Amino acid sequence: MSTLRFKALETLPFKDFRKDNSVEIPAKLSELFCENVFSENTMREYLTKEAFQSIMDAIKKGTKIQRLIADQVAVAMKDWAMSKGVTHYTHWFQPLTGSTAEKHDSFFTPIEGGRAIERFSGGMLIQQEPDASSFPNGGIRNTFEARGYTAWDPTSPAFIMGTTLCIPSIFISYTGETLDYKAPLLRALNAVDEAATNVMQYFDKNVTKVTPTLGWEQEYFLVDSALYQSRPDLVLTGKTLLGHSPAKGQQLDDHYFGSIPTRVMNFMKELEIECMKLGIPVTTRHNEVAPNQFELAPMFEEVNVAVDHNSLLMDVMARIAHRHHFHILFHEKPFAGVNGSGKHNNWSLATDTGENLLSPGKNPKKNLQFLTFFVNAIKAVHEYADLLRASIASASNDHRLGANEAPPAIISVFIGSQLFRVLEELEKVTEGKLSPDEKTDLKLNVVGKIPEILLDNTDRNRTSPFAFTGNKFEIRAVGSSANCAESMTVMNTIAAKQLNDFKKEVDALIETGLKKDEAIFNVLREYIKQSKNIMFEGDGYSDDWAKEAEKRGLNNLKTTPEALKQEMDQKFVDLYEEMGIFTHREVEARNEIKLEKYSTVIDIEARVLSDIARNHIIPSALNYQNRLIENVKGLKEIFEDKEFKKLAKEQMSLITQISENISKIKLGVEDLMKAREAAKATSDSQKQAETYCKNVIPLFDPIREASDDLEMMVDDELWPMTKYREMLFTR
Repeated sequence: MSTLRFKALETLPFKDFRKDNSVEIPAKLSELFCENVFSENTMREYLTKEAFQSIMDAIKKGTKIQRLIADQVAVAMKDWAMSKGVTHYTHWFQPLTGSTAEKHDSFFTPIEGGRAIERFSGGMLIQQEPDASSFPNGGIRNTFEARGYTAWDPTSPAFIMGTTLCIPSIFISYTGETLDYKAPLLRALNAVDEAATNVMQYFDKNVTKVTPTLGWEQEYFLVDSALYQSRPDLVLTGKTLLGHSPAKGQQLDDHYFGSIPTRVMNFMKELEIECMKLGIPVTTRHNEVAPNQFELAPMFEEVNVAVDHNSLLMDVMARIAHRHHFHILFHEKPFAGVNGSGKHNNWSLATDTGENLLSPGKNPKKNLQFLTFFVNAIKAVHEYADLLRASIASASNDHRLGANEAPPAIISVFIGSQLFRVLEELEKVTEGKLSPDEKTDLKLNVVGKIPEILLDNTDRNRTSPFAFTGNKFEIRAVGSSANCAESMTVMNTIAAKQLNDFKKEVDALIETGLKKDEAIFNVLREYIKQSKNIMFEGDGYSDDWAKEAEKRGLNNLKTTPEALKQEMDQKFVDLYEEMGIFTHREVEARNEIKLEKYSTVIDIEARVLSDIARNHIIPSALNYQNRLIENVKGLKEIFEDKEFKKLAKEQMSLITQISENISKIKLGVEDLMKAREAAKATSDSQKQAETYCKNVIPLFDPIREASDDLEMMVDDELWPMTKYREMLFTR
């Protein structure tokens, strides 16, 4: 292993470093947009009018596509794809592994007479049958029950990767349970569309559809591929498990928004070209806080398409990074002591009449509409905060939450002090009918002034997991390696449930004789009172907030096992079943999958740490210790006893410290392996995850500390483990 690591480093010419892999970009990136996408414009060109209208109805209204139409679409897709050199097709889907999946089939079909043709039918477009046995299923399927289906999702456009036509699809088991991220997301989007459209009838009867929108912000690290290969912990776990911190990290804040290094800029240029071709509307790029950390962000899109684009982007980023001799790290905390990476999810609701429902209007009526959706979003988070916390839980994100600009595990809502005061005024609304004076005061001095308030309310709270940022809510706690779909499924589900409840309560008050606006104000008043505990404007990192949150009844679920245990609360299971998102069996299965993944990740990290400590740290330390011993022997031969003791004092001390640290590592590894085996033997997934969390993870630190002490002494022997960090953060 050591030889392989040093061999990797030989490929890196340090004097000249890597040569620039320059990239030429066209004068207008916009000319490339959707070049490799079966977009609306492409469909107009290749489809009959009937087929095109059928597809658009499926996208906008959710209507089914008839088999005859599917055949026409399939032929058009094939003709378009083959005109671009495509030879294969695949149903591209997002299983519960956390990455994307694809099985490629050729258009090539032999026919009689030793001839062959390219064939692609409606049946092939609509459904594929990949082997489902090896994907995570949480007990839904037995290993011998391999059958599973992918089904075309016409609401997300097909695209070309290389010579393959990729068809975005859902993935379900033979018995009908969902085995992916997309199917439940689509259900949640339909639920919130129906609920929000019903509420919008109070304000604008022309609205027939409400579409949730998402703008994600993707943070990531870039590491030179040779340096990456020199670290077995990075290769196997995505993070450095040991290694002392460099002298210079992010202390000077000089990397943030700094000049983008040439190599990285070339990577970004090529990435943006590919994104344009794939219809991913990326517009922002910059250096992030930590050295070698960067970010990109697109324009807002409909949630389903945005989720697909983010998953696709992560695939594309990894491939392009390889061409530029980089390895990309999506781990939430690959390096200790510097910022981790998140994937902020900016969520809002848009109508088919062109309105953002979380953006205030120019008159009191529009602002009452804004307040309705604004307060309902806060109420939804208040009621289902622990479910939202569970949606972003993972072993890697546990390292990130609660420090270095990442939000804490306590779910709270930041809206800004001025908007908070508006809600306090609404809280004072008289129960029942409003007096003429109160109506006037509300319209002119409270609701009417919201646009002016928001103009000055632009500051943000980086320690808030759920923050209002002017015309959207930003879910900051999502990890950089996560699939956006999970948090978006939860957010849209709880929003749909809350809006349904709101509609029922308002209608009930209207039936008692209250006018519509009075009924809305009355319900909002109660929601504000009920949700005040979750609204917090201060420092989410402070000990005072942790104590205050406990008083308010807010859970501080610091670890993934704690968060996932809450996910199985009957309240949340009932919510999913009521809204038609998951069956009870599917909720249990997904919870099981996440718990097993957590335990597996910790188990792998424990084994890798033990292997590095035993097979690299200790041998290197012994080599250095032997050199010291030879040095001491030589000094003893040359000098008198009194002088020898004085001159060899430092060497003798180092020899002793090395032996002590080696002993600590050996004992630490033994304890870690015993704890790991005990955890692994636990049959219940929840208890197993808790055992890994409580009994295994704490045993990492003694091994790390002893290894770090040795690294400080044995720098030359352990160069890839130490100077690597210095190289990474100063180049």
